[in-house]
Amino acid sequence: MDGELGDFLRSRRARIQPEEVGLPSHGRRRVPGLRREEVAQLAGVSVDYYIRLEQGRGPGGVSDAVLDAIARVLRLDETEHAYLLTVARPHKKSTARPDRPRVRPGVQLLLDGMERTPAFVLGRRMDVLAWNALGDAVNGFSALAPAERNIPRQVFLDPAAAGFYPDWTAVAAQTVANLRIDAGRHPDDPRMAALVGELSVKSADFRRLWADHEVKECAYGTKRIQHPVAGLLTLPYETLTVPTDPDQTIVAYTPEPGSETAERLALLGSWATTA
Repeated sequence: MDGELGDFLRSRRARIQPEEVGLPSHGRRRVPGLRREEVAQLAGVSVDYYIRLEQGRGPGGVSDAVLDAIARVLRLDETEHAYLLTVARPHKKSTARPDRPRVRPGVQLLLDGMERTPAFVLGRRMDVLAWNALGDAVNGFSALAPAERNIPRQVFLDPAAAGFYPDWTAVAAQTVANLRIDAGRHPDDPRMAALVGELSVKSADFRRLWADHEVKECAYGTKRIQHPVAGLLTLPYETLTVPTDPDQTIVAYTPEPGSETAERLALLGSWATTA
């Protein structure tokens, strides 16, 4: 993850045209967006300071005020702003807790109690750690080898993914944007580096999206799935962070009661039970 701060800042300033922030464009530019000198001027810092920051040579104790000013100039949204604060400071390797993801029994009982709601738990790198019966019926997690139970791997390496997700392009972009947030929080994670490396080698789509440096949390939304048994499912979803482990997130699909999708899920649950 070396150079992530500089890559992120360059990608963000490339999105903004000078006229948008009240600066003259001076005709055609060699590269799109704002120049480093212009960002520095608008943020109220020296050009040398900003250049060193973007090159990863800035002081480790860069202040919130400076980062907030840069975020304002680059028009970062709340998620991007939080990501900037995360990657702008040196990270110490965590030795307090090894990366051995375990879902507490109480969380599994919670999932199992949601009989009419497809639900599962995501951990670091968007690994799938646990699920309930209906969540499995929708996504087929139990049929996968443990090493393959990972959302980015499924989206980019499974040949059936494009048919499973009618809106695959949007799902792929959202997956990468969410994965990058996790990568920023854990820059020294060798398994993350291995995952990103493998996906970059095997998927041109992943490689292109990863280079965009988009960051976005998938806290809620709607996902469409073309299920081989149940047909088209339109699935609103909500996510909840497990209080005792902020790296674990419960994802629950919440279709409107009485909707066609809710009826199809009920039939799918019956089919899965009998099968």
